[in-house]
Amino acid sequence: MTERSDSGAEGAVWRALDGVSDPEILRPITELGMVRGVAVDAAGRAEVSILLTIAGCPAARRIEADVRAAAASAPGVTGVAVDVGVMTPAERQSFIERVRGDRGARPQQFGPDSLTRVIAVTSGKGGVGKSSLTTGLAVALAEQGLSVGLIDADVFGFSIPGLLGLSRDGRTVQPTRVDDMILPPVAHGVKVVSIGMFLGDADPRSTAVSWRGPMLHRTIEQFLRDVWFGDLDVLLLDLPPGTGDIAISIGQLLPQAEVLVVTTPQEAAADVAVRSALVARQTGQRVIGVVENMAGLTQPDGSVLDLFGSGGGELVAERLSDAEHGAVPLLGSVPLSPAFRAGGDAGVPTVLADPADPSAAEVIRIAAALTRGGRGLAGRPLGIRVREG
Repeated sequence: MTERSDSGAEGAVWRALDGVSDPEILRPITELGMVRGVAVDAAGRAEVSILLTIAGCPAARRIEADVRAAAASAPGVTGVAVDVGVMTPAERQSFIERVRGDRGARPQQFGPDSLTRVIAVTSGKGGVGKSSLTTGLAVALAEQGLSVGLIDADVFGFSIPGLLGLSRDGRTVQPTRVDDMILPPVAHGVKVVSIGMFLGDADPRSTAVSWRGPMLHRTIEQFLRDVWFGDLDVLLLDLPPGTGDIAISIGQLLPQAEVLVVTTPQEAAADVAVRSALVARQTGQRVIGVVENMAGLTQPDGSVLDLFGSGGGELVAERLSDAEHGAVPLLGSVPLSPAFRAGGDAGVPTVLADPADPSAAEVIRIAAALTRGGRGLAGRPLGIRVREG
């Protein structure tokens, strides 16, 4: 690899390349050692040599296009040629060390000392729109400028890839593997991983996962250990409904996680939603709030049709509030909306496609409320060292 030059035309190209980020890691390719060299001849023709982590890298075309555009924007450059190569094993190991930094040997990225806020989204029963709500919150938080990760922990009923546009026409975008490190795809600014991404060429619409407890636990453990999310502000987990193996595993692996409970206004749904929160508390997790979904359908005349009843969210919040745990707030009530459903089917959440839609506006408001109620730093080391002398 040639030495970087910071002067003349070559220096201008290097500075332009500083603005090109790897689309999966979201860090500059110059910082990651992906630029092998830059040369500019007397006529202003630039030749940029870049290195991909693996042959067949799914982001290859985008990286090459971004490099070409950036180099062409440098002052004095009249033409650009991009040479694309693949890292040697030694270069790939150096790349992994750059990505992981001083956390390379840590078995789990989001331990109790992590500054990442972990929020597990749960519900007592299926069909309450938990996954759609989770994706909407993740994208809304990313739109606020936060670094956001999302784990689809609903192994049996995975739907996050489709909701975020990562699964279309029977194919799902797969993560990039760099030796033992897995880089999650990015959709709408959110880093995402799901079991649906590891089914090979199988059509996720006609593939079922039938695993028992130990396999489920190892899957979640691998997501947390081997999938490299980098520095996140918030990690959301879309849990399966109910109080089964995965909920217990999450409690064991992430005891510091906060829990957001989703229910519909129906009293029957509220009853089982309370149970999912109680299991989370048994593992030491804190319930931070309740969201009521499908709260009513606004009619053309302005009236609201309560298809699923009313009051379920308030009922769950009331039942979870006590002297020991304090008040659990009802963070919001998301109305029924055809646009909200259509956004999920299209893979573009309504918070992006139509933020003025009542359901989208409420999800955006809830995301802002979650940001204001961020996890405190008390009792956690900040990794700051005081130099003596």
